[in-house]
Amino acid sequence: MIVVNLDVMMAKRKMTLSQLSERVDITLANLSILKNNKAKAVRFSTLAAICAALDCQPGDILEYVPDPPGGPEG
Repeated sequence: MIVVNLDVMMAKRKMTLSQLSERVDITLANLSILKNNKAKAVRFSTLAAICAALDCQPGDILEYVPDPPGGPEG
């Protein structure tokens, strides 16, 4: 599964969700969905805008976490 660590990077940059929303022109609701790992997909243009605003790389925000044995695929 892919985990979104947006809250971690925002904390490192001392930026609120509202501030990020204004900088990347994405609604608070959509950013909240992403931040809370409820998103099923993310556009590269959205990811690029977030990375530009937070001065980071996609790997700083996205993390692959394998399912435990016996999980959804096991």
